[in-house]
Amino acid sequence: MRPMLFAATTSLLFLAAACGANGEPQDAPGSAASVETREANGANQTPAFPGQTRAPGVTTEGTLTHSVVASGLVHPWGLALLPDGNWLVTERPGRMRIVSATGTLGEPIAGLPAVDARGQGGLLDVILSPGFATDRTIFWSYAEPREGGNATAVARGVLSEDGSRVSDVRVIFRAMPTYDGDKHFGSSLAFDPAGHLFITLGERSDAPMRPQAQDLGSHMGKVIRINADGSVPQDNPFVGQAGARPEIWSLGHRNVQGVAVQPGTGAVWTIEHGTRGGDELNRPQAGKNYGWPIIAYGIEYRGGPINEGITAREGLEQPVYYWDPVIAPGGQTFYSGTMFPGWEGNLLIGGLAGKSLTRLVLEGDRVVGEERLLTGLGERIRDVAVASDGAVWVITDEEDGKLVRLAKAE
Repeated sequence: MRPMLFAATTSLLFLAAACGANGEPQDAPGSAASVETREANGANQTPAFPGQTRAPGVTTEGTLTHSVVASGLVHPWGLALLPDGNWLVTERPGRMRIVSATGTLGEPIAGLPAVDARGQGGLLDVILSPGFATDRTIFWSYAEPREGGNATAVARGVLSEDGSRVSDVRVIFRAMPTYDGDKHFGSSLAFDPAGHLFITLGERSDAPMRPQAQDLGSHMGKVIRINADGSVPQDNPFVGQAGARPEIWSLGHRNVQGVAVQPGTGAVWTIEHGTRGGDELNRPQAGKNYGWPIIAYGIEYRGGPINEGITAREGLEQPVYYWDPVIAPGGQTFYSGTMFPGWEGNLLIGGLAGKSLTRLVLEGDRVVGEERLLTGLGERIRDVAVASDGAVWVITDEEDGKLVRLAKAE
């Protein structure tokens, strides 16, 4: 274990008072310039409705400070707050450890299964059981090595009182089919108020695998909904349908690496990677099809249209919001806390390519404002969480990954 510097790397960000005290634009939506000024890759593509992309820019009043609390994490991926104020952090090579609120890195937690740490694969997300205070159960997702390849799996186990190991480890979900690849595993985890576990998955990226996002016989490119013990809720939309995987909640996704449940409504929101353009924020509904790879915003990595180059088709759902160019979204969370009361109910999203934390102001199921935070950090922001005091914490996906605290300056 080694202590990390806390205050030495503090920097101050003065954010001009270009908005009201609640952090929302004072003018009507659409009147302020977007934070995105670059030309879109899909230059000839038109949003399906006003405000679907490039929402008005908003700015938080006052002075914020960010502090690097810990460093030396190797490509950290998942971040979960423990009841004592310390953090569970996963590292993609296969380690999970506790990082104290003052920056001490614990030793790797023993008892985890092996991971296939190639490319985008490895140890991914981690969350606590809704009953963690009594059962000390945690859940994590990872690229599981298998004969013939790998795929995303989700396991659960009991964290020891001293945080040194997990026991009673059980794999409760295995994505099928197995595929020998190193991309688009997803995979973020969240519980809804009823105790259902949502799991987000990618379609594995490679051209032969893309069509599986539309195949109900495959888990690839889907949002999954199961019970905490791995069983299938009987009200899942495809239960009993011949040839369909009963765990599927929604389909037609590309690579979903963020999921969050909205306080108050219980609605599930997801965020997924596009290609060159086309990162999407969705609110997936039971049984609905979100279009990939039939419809998409943006263009292929190599240039040119994606399939037919269309962005809409009857029977396929539109994203709530999309980015072109991309921010390359990581994890996301809804803000709820006393430190930034004007952010209440806003969505905070890690940005990898964007190297920033995106704040979205929502009204119902529409985005009405966007802000980019932590732009001076200069690192890929992988996941984001809110502490009990309302401060926002992020991890950066770097070889020397960091745990960073964003707070209001005192």
